Amino acid sequence: MANTSSRALRLLSLLQTHRHWPGAELAGRLEVSERTLRRDVDRLRELGYPVEASRGTDGGYRLTPGAVLPPLLLDDEEAVALAVGMGDATQSGVAGIEEAAVRALTKVVQVLPSRLRARVDALRAMTVSTASAGPIVAAGILTTVAQACRDEERLRFAYAARGAAPTEREAEPHRLVAQGGRWYLVAYDLTRHDWRSFRLDRLTGPRPTGARFRPRELPAEDAAAFVRTSTGTPAAHTVRVLVHAPEARVRQAVGQWGTVEAAGADRCRLTVISTSLDWPTQALGNVGADFEVLGPPEFAEHLRDWGTRFVRAAG
Repeated sequence: MANTSSRALRLLSLLQTHRHWPGAELAGRLEVSERTLRRDVDRLRELGYPVEASRGTDGGYRLTPGAVLPPLLLDDEEAVALAVGMGDATQSGVAGIEEAAVRALTKVVQVLPSRLRARVDALRAMTVSTASAGPIVAAGILTTVAQACRDEERLRFAYAARGAAPTEREAEPHRLVAQGGRWYLVAYDLTRHDWRSFRLDRLTGPRPTGARFRPRELPAEDAAAFVRTSTGTPAAHTVRVLVHAPEARVRQAVGQWGTVEAAGADRCRLTVISTSLDWPTQALGNVGADFEVLGPPEFAEHLRDWGTRFVRAAG
């Protein structure tokens, strides 16, 4: 049985390296008969891997996209590259991707051998990313804290508040929040007996205690709202406009700070998430094209205020 299982893993690894494998060649690589190969393919299908078979002289097997993502096999270099890439994505500034990236990073780092974790840490430490929007947080800190949130396990760490010496804390971690180019841990501080938001770039040496806890009720609508309130960060506005200009022209004007989607000939939809309405106003001015406000209403009012002042200044 062990031999069959290891052969199935080897088969899966081969299918992930080539788009198409001739049946005879694949059986030869595995040193089995084509009949045994067919049985191994059936086992992979039972596990949820969509393996497609084709008949004829060019017949063979290929791994196709499925309804869900099955487990993947990665070699050492691929695993390191994925972990480093996910680490960069956690601080990319791309709206909505940070939390998904840290979940993926947590899953990868959790199963990495220690020798590969060291390579990941070294690469991230010696690499400068132009996409980083705030202080760099080590992948190990992100994943340790994320796992403690997921497992509802108490966490100990050293924390240096602004202008103060580090103090030892024990907390019940609730959620990680990416906001304003920084990562925050929302947790119930057992030292202060109150809810707190901790900046991860000021947090060192996180370690799970092994003690589980029953989650407390957060005194806010959600973790992001709690961080905004505790840090004084204004709520973000999602500005949506229809721009009467080609997609490429708008994308060049706004860069990575907005999402551009084609909406017909020489028109596109632009979405910008910003805590200030001034920046999307300036960006649309830089485009130099007509546009229609799709939302929110306060952005239209903001434009009227700007327009009134500009007309008055030119009058």
